[in-house]
Amino acid sequence: MSAFAELPLLIEPAQLASRLQAPELILLDLTSQARYSAGHIPGAHFVDPKRTQLGLPPAPGLLPSLEQLEQLFSDLGHHPNAVYVVYDDEGGGWAGRFIWLLDVIGHRHYHYLDGGVLAWQAENRELSTAVPSASSHAVHLSIDAAPTATREYLQSRLGAADLAIWDARSPSEYSGEKAFAQKAGHIPGAINFEWTAGMDSARALRIRQDLQAQLNTLGISADKEIITHCQTHHRSGFTYLAAKILGYPRVKAYAGSWGEWGNHPDTPVER
Repeated sequence: MSAFAELPLLIEPAQLASRLQAPELILLDLTSQARYSAGHIPGAHFVDPKRTQLGLPPAPGLLPSLEQLEQLFSDLGHHPNAVYVVYDDEGGGWAGRFIWLLDVIGHRHYHYLDGGVLAWQAENRELSTAVPSASSHAVHLSIDAAPTATREYLQSRLGAADLAIWDARSPSEYSGEKAFAQKAGHIPGAINFEWTAGMDSARALRIRQDLQAQLNTLGISADKEIITHCQTHHRSGFTYLAAKILGYPRVKAYAGSWGEWGNHPDTPVER
């Protein structure tokens, strides 16, 4: 049995610290090369967040190619029994996006370190500069479409009573005051709850303990299908993760996000 078998999706530094030597653990750091090099949780592999995105305009947040994903997971030594623990230094944006990738490849054994390396450091836990060796064995993956909402799917669902579109961008982007695409504004019916509003700055950017109540007030509730997005599905990596942590049964990421929607000729927009 895995050392992580009884743990929830959201774990604390102490729970990770006692399991750092577990053979099934693949620990991932999605901060920056500079921060990783300065000191990371012992045993962590660095993943450049750019490798989690396709990176092509106008929608850089789309899923990488299958070949790119297989190379990434080959480098990490992926195997069916691996248990991933993912962290970053920004409250869960890049870590949440990586958990979406794990869902996309059909791998469900994962945890998020609440507060990431900030929470780890706040408890004065050990950091390391040692870099684990990369793997080289071939990995063959298949893609599960269920965790992802395409533009076409989202357009087909607009106006549905059981849909909540969670817009994780800033209020000024949502209102159209700021525009990072040809069109300004938001997807019709979308609900704006900026990603950082779900983090507790007094607790090393852990997920807010009252997040469920906040979302219920807005109508982002567990009885609905949740489709979340931002500009590139980076900020909405956090909101995707948060909805899963809260136990929402139907969660999808719109990976094209506003980069795609706001630049497409046939998409409706509200302001």
